[in-house]
Amino acid sequence: MNTPKIAITSFASISPLGNTSEQVWENYKNKNHCFSSQFLDKQETVVGALSENSKDLIDAIRSSDSNYKSLDNSVLFALYASRQAVQKAGWVKRSNFGINIGSSRGATDLFEKHFQEYLESGKAQTLTSPTTTLGNISSWIAHDLQTEGPEVSHSITCSTALHSLLNGVAWLRAGMADQFLVGGSEAPLTDFTIAQMRALKIYSRAKLDQDSWPNLALDLNKKQNTMVLGEGAAVCCLEIGEKNNALAYLIGVGYATEILEHNISISAEATCFQKSMKMALKEIPLEEVDVIVMHAPGTIKGDLTEYKAIQKVFGKHLPLLTSNKWKIGHTFGTSGMLSIELALLMLQNNQFIGVPFFEQKQTKEIQKVLINSVGFGGNAVSVLLGL
Repeated sequence: MNTPKIAITSFASISPLGNTSEQVWENYKNKNHCFSSQFLDKQETVVGALSENSKDLIDAIRSSDSNYKSLDNSVLFALYASRQAVQKAGWVKRSNFGINIGSSRGATDLFEKHFQEYLESGKAQTLTSPTTTLGNISSWIAHDLQTEGPEVSHSITCSTALHSLLNGVAWLRAGMADQFLVGGSEAPLTDFTIAQMRALKIYSRAKLDQDSWPNLALDLNKKQNTMVLGEGAAVCCLEIGEKNNALAYLIGVGYATEILEHNISISAEATCFQKSMKMALKEIPLEEVDVIVMHAPGTIKGDLTEYKAIQKVFGKHLPLLTSNKWKIGHTFGTSGMLSIELALLMLQNNQFIGVPFFEQKQTKEIQKVLINSVGFGGNAVSVLLGL
């Protein structure tokens, strides 16, 4: 029996790259990063923050409904992206499309504020619990879009968004839905979140006025970790079968989890990635994969182990390799879906977007792109897209 096709029929995002597909593509085509500096964790910190224009759009949503004033940015980011995606796809209100929007950290800023108030006053605010639960992302989107379909939220660390996609594929192939809105949202630019990354000794120590590239994702010779955190949301609309408005099709999906040695471990040759990539590729000849959008967060071990996994799987058929984290940072649970966005744009424009300090040259048409994502705990996902 043939596996039914899954089409991506629309995509929308809000990130340091912009809030429209045109802005995002223009930012990808230039050689500049999108980082700025904020005073976080008691010091100037390089971050991938939304532009002032994008922040204005989020503020407009917050002000549009009295119920939205108490919501965390992680919810509001997702509301913006979801509205845009559904409108592009032509989905109508009160239909039964499903929603699966996840987040690694959830309502980070709001939780920190509520907890600080509790420490100071000894009392918790009335709306603390409902506005900081992870499930409120998908539930508020369902409320806003008036859908009558299933709602799912989850956190699977940095591979959250691609696990949302996996779940949407499963629902569609099971015949339990015809349309699914999937993605991730993250608003991690807070004191405590930055402090946690510094405690792990993986955050970039770069200064904007001193370093050309604060995040050195895919620089396999770097001597220190250079991860930078970014914020934003990205979602796509999935539909079963061939569609005239398809941006691309899901050719294969793969997933794997490693046995932990410690909380953030990954093996020297990223066994989880090897397994997830092989599952996604199935019987596709290796030479047909034109580009891999790597997870590559800018850490020494994270970048190198994924690269070794790719070498193990592809051997002499090594595709072009790229990552967007040198430009926008690591957006945790959103990152995999922003990598999907980069893949879609390269497919649509037949133009490879590389990394400035990892030079490669496009020699053929881009027809298939593999996307990798992994989180703490070695839970890898690989997705193969094609036209």
